[in-house]
Amino acid sequence: NNLASFKPQDLSNIAWAYATAKQPHHGLFQKFADHIIALNNLASFKPQELSNIAWAYATAKDSQPRLFQKLAVAAMKRKNGFDSQEVANFLWSYATNGQIDHTLFSSFVSTTQSLLGKCNSQDLANIAWAHAVADVDAPSLFSDVFIHTCLEKEEDFTIEELCQLYQWH
Repeated sequence: NNLASFKPQDLSNIAWAYATAKQPHHGLFQKFADHIIALNNLASFKPQELSNIAWAYATAKDSQPRLFQKLAVAAMKRKNGFDSQEVANFLWSYATNGQIDHTLFSSFVSTTQSLLGKCNSQDLANIAWAHAVADVDAPSLFSDVFIHTCLEKEEDFTIEELCQLYQWH
């Protein structure tokens, strides 16, 4: 019952494991959400932990608007510490869970631009799809550089990822 002894990585790993196993435990997820929301700040949470928690809740279809708001504030403060997969998964999580935050998406544009060369096909598809679902126009992100990056990886895209790109385009 007492989550105070849990480190951010503990919360992240447990939530990720339940979601990955397709065994969401809504009671546990609610307790985790309440605990994280009650924290003064999320300064001790690394980008990977923020991203994994958002991904787990989105994958588990567990909508927690207050949790997502708190994660967004923390993520925007350390957005330059995110890697390409963390950005893609974080934005995908918000779009998937219907947590549309234009400020969040817009704040990640420059970070995402700087990581394009490190993105794999899934990252690119998730980023594009998330922006389409969130209805966030980011012409500086979705420029010739983005298109060229996608073309360089065209053989790597799965059918699902191509569908995501189609939805974006």
